[in-house]
Amino acid sequence: MNAKIKDKIATIILYIISSLVILLLVMFVGYIIYNGRFSLNPNFLFGEPKFAEAGGGIGRQLFNSFYLLIIAMLITIPLGLGAGIYLAEYAKEGKLLNIIRLSIETMASLPSIVVGLFGLLVFVQLTGWGYTVLSGALAIAILNLPSLTRVSENAIRSASKGVKEASLGLGATQWQTIKKVILPSAIPQILTGIILAAGRIFGEAAALLYTAGMSASKLNFSNVSLTNKTSPFSLFRPSETLAVYIWKLNSEGMVPDAAKIAGGAAAVLVIMVLLFNVLARLLGKWIYNSYTGTK
Repeated sequence: MNAKIKDKIATIILYIISSLVILLLVMFVGYIIYNGRFSLNPNFLFGEPKFAEAGGGIGRQLFNSFYLLIIAMLITIPLGLGAGIYLAEYAKEGKLLNIIRLSIETMASLPSIVVGLFGLLVFVQLTGWGYTVLSGALAIAILNLPSLTRVSENAIRSASKGVKEASLGLGATQWQTIKKVILPSAIPQILTGIILAAGRIFGEAAALLYTAGMSASKLNFSNVSLTNKTSPFSLFRPSETLAVYIWKLNSEGMVPDAAKIAGGAAAVLVIMVLLFNVLARLLGKWIYNSYTGTK
């Protein structure tokens, strides 16, 4: 068997494996959306849940998911981006850098349920906040910090290779170079990592069970406050997200059509995660093209 035949066989095998992966994803997404197809309507998406009768919607849980997503990203992005800049541009080889990298790798390997239990002990009990939006956001930040830090570090390193020396040679300081030259070049990759992290937040359940809680209060948008627990914008109220609601429906069956509602909610969740991933690709490509001047 000559080299060309071996190459063709290997190529065919790789194409088959890739096709199987795509087929598995299509079957998985198709099955979930098909089961929840009857619930994909405005009444379901924005309606109030009904616990004593059939019907109801996921309006509260959908709002809680997006609100928790925003709070978690406000915590994660500055820390992850700052850590990436430090590791790529300021950190020197040595024991401290090895400890930092070991800590990042260890955090990245933690199961979400372990992070949830840590959040229960620290953010819920030790602080005395109880089950709150802020507790859930901090737990999610712990989950996403390692991946966002690595994405930011790699993006900054790859972006700085061609432009860093030129900027410094023209008299710019290191911070000016990072702020004006390197970060704009690295933004497409960093933004992709941010949107992918947002998709993970939207679908996370295990860590939020022990931190954000499993109750969703009625939303009164006329009450705007970050501290009043009766306000939908409060950081100190329980916040049942869509993923947690799906788990609760399947485990407790508290309404007559729990399976139908869970199916519809799962379909919405999968669609949102897919949208986050597609948006990450399209937005990252558009920003890259705008900076490089390509079409």
